[in-house]
Amino acid sequence: MKIPCRLIVFFLLSFLLLTSCSTKQKTDAPKFTIGMSQCNLGEPWRVQMNLDIKNEAEKHPEIRVTYKDAQNDSLKQRSQIEEYVNAGVDLIIVSPKEAAPLTPPVAAAFEKGIPVIVLDRRVLGDKYTCFIGADNKKIGRAAGQWIVGQLGGSGQVVELKGLMTSTPGQDRHTGFREGTEGSDLDIMFEADMKWLEPEARKEMESALARFKNIDLVYAHNDPGAHGAYLAAKATGREKEIMFVGIDALPHEGQVYVKQGVLHASFEYPTGGREAIQTALKILNGENVPKEITLRSRVFTKDNIDQGGKWLDEEGEEK
Repeated sequence: MKIPCRLIVFFLLSFLLLTSCSTKQKTDAPKFTIGMSQCNLGEPWRVQMNLDIKNEAEKHPEIRVTYKDAQNDSLKQRSQIEEYVNAGVDLIIVSPKEAAPLTPPVAAAFEKGIPVIVLDRRVLGDKYTCFIGADNKKIGRAAGQWIVGQLGGSGQVVELKGLMTSTPGQDRHTGFREGTEGSDLDIMFEADMKWLEPEARKEMESALARFKNIDLVYAHNDPGAHGAYLAAKATGREKEIMFVGIDALPHEGQVYVKQGVLHASFEYPTGGREAIQTALKILNGENVPKEITLRSRVFTKDNIDQGGKWLDEEGEEK
């Protein structure tokens, strides 16, 4: 039986197309797998971190990133690190909920030869490949100095702290106290709002009920400052109080400053882009610093349209 030439051509083209697709899939297959463990996705800042990681990773087809959300559970996050180790990923990125509980699994992964990038919050010791984050103590100190200047060296202040079992919460508190040292500021109310806006609002309601005079609220993140603002607004006292936060996300803290809700927001960059860039260097056999410190800015109504002001080495505005 004679097969028509058109049919032969069709089969040949189909074979070549399938072969081409198969080759392309093999060529485009990721060379490296990165496991990312995020302590929670209940904070807008952490959602942005994951997005920054995703956007940077998409520029590099040789890597594939898998994501896990620990949902604010240190035990769950420990298990996630162990799962990544058992799965044989090429590199782990972790943003820990708390330092102490995450130290053993991070150290175990590191000792097994899996590079670990610790992002934003530290673990204890030095058994990790690289830490990336801004200087929380410097940011807290800069906030304290700015507040002292705005209040003329004295005033009634509420401090709404981040999770105090986390290193950023501890450093933002310590730095703030260093920045206000020698002034007559009275920190008359402080509470751990665990980085969460509803908790901050509840704590601020308590402060408002107890104190008739509050000059300023210093919150360890912008959701906390916004929660405090909403509590004050509900009682008609928002105009008599200044609100200062940390994070300065373009769609959150910076918007609050433009709206006049916050008087200042101090930037804490997510480090997501830098984490992927650093991971690629590690995976390609390059040496990277043990510590990468990200720069920070302060945004106020006077400088928001100019892109804020950078903080210098002493934690003050440039």
